[in-house]
Amino acid sequence: MVARGVIRFAGRPIIRAAAVAAGPAEKKNSPFSPQFDRLYDSELCGQKTNEQAHRQLIEDACDLVLNKAGKTISDADYLVCGDLVNQMTPSNFAAASTGLPYVGLFSACATSTSALANAALLTEAGAASLVLAGAASHHNAIERQFRYPIEYGFKKPQNAQWTVTAAGIAAVTPHEKGYPGIAQATVGRVVDYGLTDPLNMGAAMAPAAFDTFRRHLEAAGTAPEDYDVIITGDLGAIGTQLFLQMASEAGYNAEGERWRDAGKEFYGGDSAFFSGASGAGCSAAIFFSDVYNRMIEGEYSRALLMATGALLSPLSFQQGESIPCTCHAIELDMGEGAER
Repeated sequence: MVARGVIRFAGRPIIRAAAVAAGPAEKKNSPFSPQFDRLYDSELCGQKTNEQAHRQLIEDACDLVLNKAGKTISDADYLVCGDLVNQMTPSNFAAASTGLPYVGLFSACATSTSALANAALLTEAGAASLVLAGAASHHNAIERQFRYPIEYGFKKPQNAQWTVTAAGIAAVTPHEKGYPGIAQATVGRVVDYGLTDPLNMGAAMAPAAFDTFRRHLEAAGTAPEDYDVIITGDLGAIGTQLFLQMASEAGYNAEGERWRDAGKEFYGGDSAFFSGASGAGCSAAIFFSDVYNRMIEGEYSRALLMATGALLSPLSFQQGESIPCTCHAIELDMGEGAER
């Protein structure tokens, strides 16, 4: 019997293509920008408001991934995505523009992997031949949502993280050789260690990342050495250190280049971006560019993607609540030769 919260995909749906659209800070400061498909010179992305720009990024990524897959919007069956704005209005408006049946998801910054899991379920069930799945965030829109408008000039501590302006979308289709297959998903539990500082989300999310990591490996019967890369979503420098410490104390070999974090790497470790990047678009952008490309090129044959999310809201923070967190994992492999 499969462990609770673990989904194994016998049909192994694939990520047929992936695309990323991003903003000006990402264009200028991210070492991954050459792998992004569309880059803007303004946070407004040609729109009147930040929230409209947020929607534009999602629409761009959908158009780009369809083009890379050699498909059109009429070939797609579903759009599965989410963001961090109230009621996910950027995703909702983007879904309206596509005209696709829409599954809106909120897993905070863990939405990229929850979208992949849902897309794989739809494909495995025979309900879809092409699902667009992903997540997005927008720096200015999210600052206004969760903290202060950027015009306020609020000064952050170094344990804070910088919300990414980016959208990442994957095209999930039935199995075909030569593409990363979605072999297994582990649905995260909500883990709350009682932390209350909304600017130190990496520390709050690290326990949830370790909980999902441990459960996934136990269910899969694997060890860290079985993966070419184990990459968390946006723990940043502080959260990554805590996560690796937990893994080491549990007896896992938590050393080496296979251990990565999208948030820690996104801006190249530049201290101007504090402890690193965050936002639902953070993991989506790195998973659907760098990690995906390395799998297609043969550098990685087996990858464990673990996007983390802090499930707080402005209201819960104002009421003095702690920060519940989650982490959803997706295991990708290239098929034959991936299992060792």
